[in-house]
Amino acid sequence: MTTPTYLDGLLAPVVDEITAENLQVSGTIPAELRGRYFRNGPNPKPGEDPGHWFVGPGMIHGIRLRDGKAEWYRNRWVRTAQLAGRPFVGPDGPDLTAVSANTNVIRHADKIFALVENGFPHEITPELFTVGAYDFKGRLTTAMTAHPKEDPDTGELHFFGYGFWAPYLTYHRLNAQGDLVESREIDVPGPTMMHDFAITEHYVIWLDLPMVFDLESAGKGMAYQWSDAYGARLGVMSKQTKQVQWFDVDPCYVFHVGNAHEDEGRVVLDAVRYSPNQMKATWARIGGSPNPANETDGTTLHRWTLDLASGGIKEEQLDDRHVEFPSMNELHLGRPSQYLYAVTGNAIVKYDTVTGRTNARELGRAPGEAEFVPRMDARFEDDGWLMSIVTDHDGTSSDLMIFEAAGLDWVAKIHLPRRVPSGFHGNWLADS
Repeated sequence: MTTPTYLDGLLAPVVDEITAENLQVSGTIPAELRGRYFRNGPNPKPGEDPGHWFVGPGMIHGIRLRDGKAEWYRNRWVRTAQLAGRPFVGPDGPDLTAVSANTNVIRHADKIFALVENGFPHEITPELFTVGAYDFKGRLTTAMTAHPKEDPDTGELHFFGYGFWAPYLTYHRLNAQGDLVESREIDVPGPTMMHDFAITEHYVIWLDLPMVFDLESAGKGMAYQWSDAYGARLGVMSKQTKQVQWFDVDPCYVFHVGNAHEDEGRVVLDAVRYSPNQMKATWARIGGSPNPANETDGTTLHRWTLDLASGGIKEEQLDDRHVEFPSMNELHLGRPSQYLYAVTGNAIVKYDTVTGRTNARELGRAPGEAEFVPRMDARFEDDGWLMSIVTDHDGTSSDLMIFEAAGLDWVAKIHLPRRVPSGFHGNWLADS
């Protein structure tokens, strides 16, 4: 019997939870890096086959750094109702606590949340113990995206939830203190799988793209499939009036946004774009099926420029590398920024989105998302570090690697006591 792609190789799950202390370090960990690096991803329990990479139960891998030392590594499953065996769909409909919590981990208003887009966030402690599902004092009644955006000026957290039936899309806003202060339905024509979105100073940008809920696929892994009939469009919503201006775009899919900003009456969005063929092939591969389409095109950094006055749109490919997991200095989120970082199969790539120059750090190993951490006294946008869990392609070992963001020079390597399966998103949670 052939092992599915999502249970093999770099994606193969680990079988247990461990704790290790006083990790071996090569190079020098910058002294001001005092905090925890957490990385989330699917990790089915031994003997279980979830049917798709995206739906395995979440496991967070954590590394504690302080005073130039790597004090500990630990990995823990997020204790959700799904992990305990409760089905997502029950007699009363979806159970938003019975989810995987496997996609991202963030901190807002001193609470740490493990996130997945089809249910409630799950609060965890700095030591990776699960507190439980969190619905913001009963005010949240939809799922919560795994990619909320914190406005660097206001401290507000913008997010959304999408669902299988109307309302298909709901916008939410937390204040800086963590209170849910706004929820509003957004009109879209169907149950699209909206994985990410973007914000600017004055707008929210929606990605209404043709991955759509498919009832026949329900219960067989992921219940979303490509739809040639659905269409593709971007929406620019005023934060003040909540009016949405829609722009039709060439058919595509976007898992991850890099950044967006305003430019003299235009909104500029940079993201990793999947062509229709690439999306169909990728979806089949990570679902464990043979690729039905040519996978040689797609997954490139792309730019959409949306003219709010004329309704015109410009689309352009910014690079021909196949990349994913774009990241940035989030102090510039939603504002004009110069640098984006992304990963390929063997390298971390730095994009200068102003000059068009790129720089790639070849690793000969598989990097995970490169998280940007600014210096406390940073003078420039790229004055800081990148953190990435890097794994040998044969899956034998993993390290947390730290690079200077300016030139991608290697700074330190924390040798982890076990390999870490390729996963999704991480965050640096500084002690301060």
